[in-house]
Amino acid sequence: MFLNAVGRAFPPHYADQDTLIAAFRDAWVGRYHNVARIEQLHRNVLVGGRHLALPIEGYAGLDFTRANETFVRVATDIGAEAVLDALGQVGLAPRDVDAIWFVSVTGVAAPSIDARLVNRLGFRGDIKRNPIFGLGCVAGAAGVARASDYLRAFPDHVALLLSVELCSLTLQREDLSIPNLIATGLFGDGAAAAVLSGSPRTARGPAPRVVATQSAFYRDTEDVMGWKIGASGFTIVLSSEVPEMVRRYLADDTTRFLAAHGLTLADIGVWIAHPGGPRVLEVMQEVFALPDGALKRTWDSLRAVGNLSSASVLNVLGDVLDDEPPPVNTWGVLLAMGPGFCSELVLVRW
Repeated sequence: MFLNAVGRAFPPHYADQDTLIAAFRDAWVGRYHNVARIEQLHRNVLVGGRHLALPIEGYAGLDFTRANETFVRVATDIGAEAVLDALGQVGLAPRDVDAIWFVSVTGVAAPSIDARLVNRLGFRGDIKRNPIFGLGCVAGAAGVARASDYLRAFPDHVALLLSVELCSLTLQREDLSIPNLIATGLFGDGAAAAVLSGSPRTARGPAPRVVATQSAFYRDTEDVMGWKIGASGFTIVLSSEVPEMVRRYLADDTTRFLAAHGLTLADIGVWIAHPGGPRVLEVMQEVFALPDGALKRTWDSLRAVGNLSSASVLNVLGDVLDDEPPPVNTWGVLLAMGPGFCSELVLVRW
């Protein structure tokens, strides 16, 4: 099962972090006891700027109904763009796709976004659709794993994974909790699509092959990350325990996963990690004893566009595939964690 290409797309609106900080200060100056704390929290996440589904002024008075209507419209638009980008890189058309996975956690739609793209882009009527909601940040890695599982049964098929996350549309203007203040500085909007197949379909050099996958669910951790969904929409659940989840579980899980294939952490030449945030990446660097620069692409993605939830790890994968390929037989790990709390690991080899 090969990871052939990643296409990406972003909404046309972009604001640097200074502009966003100023907007949040203006919005909350009369209601928050320490406005300087907002700026501190937003700068601590080390994000340089983010794409937005709407222009900044469009978020004033945004209710759940209008936010979700915007999600459907923008997700369909940039989802189509990401899909065509990915397929075009390997000379395929929508009619060549046999199965599609759509993942998101920042809006709801029925028919789902993938169904709307069947009509817009001309996928075949017999395409196998797999819309997934609720996995959050882990869904990019989980989607790769589930699509590769499918291809083991149908190795002559082409599978497509699409992630669209419009985190800005979950803005809760009345929530002045620390988790919400952090989230408003960390998360951005974007889409990514990955093309997988049972045989390599890229002319740009060797494509990484999915060798194995592993899922891990950590019991009684439902309150670490997720949403509370109510009349005002999506309210963030974001515990300070997230970095501790990395320390407590991820290194051991990854070590055991690799050992099952005769590998150690030192054998991994390429790390494709979800950019959950600075502290998460610092702990990952520490517990994996990674050399300097091992997570450079992940750090670069965080700084450039913020945390894109499920689309982030695919954005990092796209950067890896855009670079000069590593030497043949190089091992890599694609990984992410998310609500559950859980993790997903994908072992690849060039």
